Amino acid sequence: MSNLDLSQAIDLTAVLNKEAEEKAKQLPKPQGYRILCAIPEVEKEFDSGLAKADETLRYDELLTTVLFVVDLGPDCYKDPARFPNGAWCKKGDFVLVRPNAGTRLVIHGREFRIINDDSVEAVVDDPRGISRKFI
Repeated sequence: MSNLDLSQAIDLTAVLNKEAEEKAKQLPKPQGYRILCAIPEVEKEFDSGLAKADETLRYDELLTTVLFVVDLGPDCYKDPARFPNGAWCKKGDFVLVRPNAGTRLVIHGREFRIINDDSVEAVVDDPRGISRKFI
Protein backbone atom coordinates (compact mmCIF):
# COMPACT_ATOMS: atom_id res chain seq x y z
CA MET A 1 0.00 0.00 0.00
CA SER A 2 1.33 3.44 -0.86
CA ASN A 3 1.75 6.32 1.57
CA LEU A 4 -0.81 8.38 -0.33
CA ASP A 5 -2.10 11.33 1.68
CA LEU A 6 -5.84 11.23 0.99
CA SER A 7 -6.27 14.76 2.31
CA GLN A 8 -4.43 16.00 -0.78
CA ALA A 9 -6.16 13.68 -3.23
CA ILE A 10 -9.70 14.49 -2.17
CA ASP A 11 -10.92 17.43 -0.17
CA LEU A 12 -14.23 16.76 1.56
CA THR A 13 -13.81 19.55 4.11
CA ALA A 14 -16.79 21.50 2.76
CA VAL A 15 -18.99 18.53 3.60
CA LEU A 16 -17.23 16.79 6.45
CA ASN A 17 -16.07 19.69 8.67
CA LYS A 18 -19.45 19.93 10.34
CA GLU A 19 -20.99 18.62 13.53
CA ALA A 20 -21.59 14.84 13.49
CA GLU A 21 -25.38 15.22 13.36
CA GLU A 22 -25.16 17.68 10.47
CA LYS A 23 -22.66 15.47 8.56
CA ALA A 24 -25.07 12.57 8.63
CA LYS A 25 -27.66 14.68 6.81
CA GLN A 26 -25.28 15.91 4.09
CA LEU A 27 -24.11 12.76 2.30
CA PRO A 28 -26.69 10.35 0.91
CA LYS A 29 -26.57 6.77 2.19
CA PRO A 30 -26.32 4.47 -0.84
CA GLN A 31 -28.98 1.79 -0.95
CA GLY A 32 -29.00 -1.71 -2.39
CA TYR A 33 -26.01 -2.45 -4.59
CA ARG A 34 -25.04 1.22 -5.09
CA ILE A 35 -21.70 2.85 -4.19
CA LEU A 36 -21.30 6.52 -3.22
CA CYS A 37 -18.12 7.96 -4.73
CA ALA A 38 -16.43 11.36 -4.67
CA ILE A 39 -14.57 12.94 -7.55
CA PRO A 40 -10.89 13.47 -6.65
CA GLU A 41 -9.51 17.00 -6.94
CA VAL A 42 -8.71 17.90 -10.54
CA GLU A 43 -5.21 19.19 -11.31
CA LYS A 44 -5.50 22.94 -11.97
CA GLU A 45 -2.43 23.00 -14.24
CA PHE A 46 -1.00 20.93 -17.05
CA ASP A 47 2.33 19.16 -16.44
CA SER A 48 4.02 22.08 -18.20
CA GLY A 49 2.73 24.51 -15.53
CA LEU A 50 0.21 26.17 -17.83
CA ALA A 51 -3.10 26.85 -16.04
CA LYS A 52 -6.13 24.93 -17.31
CA ALA A 53 -9.16 26.85 -18.54
CA ASP A 54 -12.39 26.54 -16.52
CA GLU A 55 -13.98 24.57 -19.37
CA THR A 56 -11.05 22.13 -19.37
CA LEU A 57 -11.38 21.67 -15.60
CA ARG A 58 -15.10 21.00 -16.04
CA TYR A 59 -14.44 18.34 -18.69
CA ASP A 60 -11.72 16.74 -16.57
CA GLU A 61 -14.18 16.42 -13.69
CA LEU A 62 -17.12 15.37 -15.87
CA LEU A 63 -15.20 12.68 -17.76
CA THR A 64 -13.00 11.39 -14.95
CA THR A 65 -12.39 7.67 -14.77
CA VAL A 66 -11.04 7.76 -11.18
CA LEU A 67 -13.44 7.88 -8.22
CA PHE A 68 -12.94 7.68 -4.45
CA VAL A 69 -15.25 5.22 -2.62
CA VAL A 70 -17.03 7.04 0.21
CA ASP A 71 -19.64 4.42 1.16
CA LEU A 72 -21.16 1.15 -0.04
CA GLY A 73 -24.81 0.13 0.04
CA PRO A 74 -25.79 -2.85 2.20
CA ASP A 75 -26.23 -5.22 -0.77
CA CYS A 76 -22.93 -4.49 -2.54
CA TYR A 77 -21.12 -7.66 -3.59
CA LYS A 78 -23.47 -9.91 -1.58
CA ASP A 79 -24.44 -12.17 -4.53
CA PRO A 80 -21.91 -15.04 -4.55
CA ALA A 81 -22.99 -16.08 -8.05
CA ARG A 82 -22.05 -12.65 -9.48
CA PHE A 83 -19.08 -12.02 -7.19
CA PRO A 84 -17.56 -15.43 -6.39
CA ASN A 85 -14.27 -13.83 -5.30
CA GLY A 86 -15.89 -11.32 -2.98
CA ALA A 87 -16.02 -7.53 -3.06
CA TRP A 88 -14.28 -5.69 -5.88
CA CYS A 89 -13.59 -2.62 -3.72
CA LYS A 90 -14.04 -1.21 -0.22
CA LYS A 91 -14.61 2.13 1.45
CA GLY A 92 -11.53 4.33 1.00
CA ASP A 93 -10.40 2.79 -2.31
CA PHE A 94 -9.72 4.67 -5.52
CA VAL A 95 -11.51 2.88 -8.36
CA LEU A 96 -11.53 3.11 -12.14
CA VAL A 97 -14.87 3.36 -13.92
CA ARG A 98 -16.05 4.36 -17.37
CA PRO A 99 -16.37 8.09 -18.08
CA ASN A 100 -19.82 9.46 -17.18
CA ALA A 101 -20.54 6.41 -14.99
CA GLY A 102 -23.27 6.72 -12.41
CA THR A 103 -25.68 9.33 -11.15
CA ARG A 104 -24.04 12.73 -10.72
CA LEU A 105 -24.90 14.98 -7.78
CA VAL A 106 -23.37 18.07 -6.21
CA ILE A 107 -23.26 18.68 -2.44
CA HIS A 108 -21.84 22.03 -1.27
CA GLY A 109 -20.04 22.50 -4.59
CA ARG A 110 -18.44 19.02 -4.56
CA GLU A 111 -19.40 16.44 -7.17
CA PHE A 112 -20.29 12.91 -6.13
CA ARG A 113 -21.44 9.90 -8.12
CA ILE A 114 -23.59 6.96 -7.20
CA ILE A 115 -22.52 3.92 -9.24
CA ASN A 116 -23.55 0.26 -9.35
CA ASP A 117 -21.23 -2.25 -7.68
CA ASP A 118 -20.48 -3.94 -11.01
CA SER A 119 -19.36 -0.61 -12.56
CA VAL A 120 -15.98 -0.88 -10.84
CA GLU A 121 -13.35 -1.92 -13.39
CA ALA A 122 -10.21 -1.73 -11.23
CA VAL A 123 -8.82 -0.55 -7.89
CA VAL A 124 -5.67 1.59 -7.82
CA ASP A 125 -3.42 2.36 -4.85
CA ASP A 126 -2.28 5.73 -6.20
CA PRO A 127 -4.47 7.47 -8.80
CA ARG A 128 -2.02 10.31 -9.46
CA GLY A 129 -1.05 10.36 -13.10
CA ILE A 130 -4.10 8.42 -14.29
CA SER A 131 -6.22 10.28 -16.80
CA ARG A 132 -8.74 9.52 -19.50
CA LYS A 133 -7.33 8.90 -22.98
CA PHE A 134 -8.63 11.52 -25.40
CA ILE A 135 -8.81 10.72 -29.10
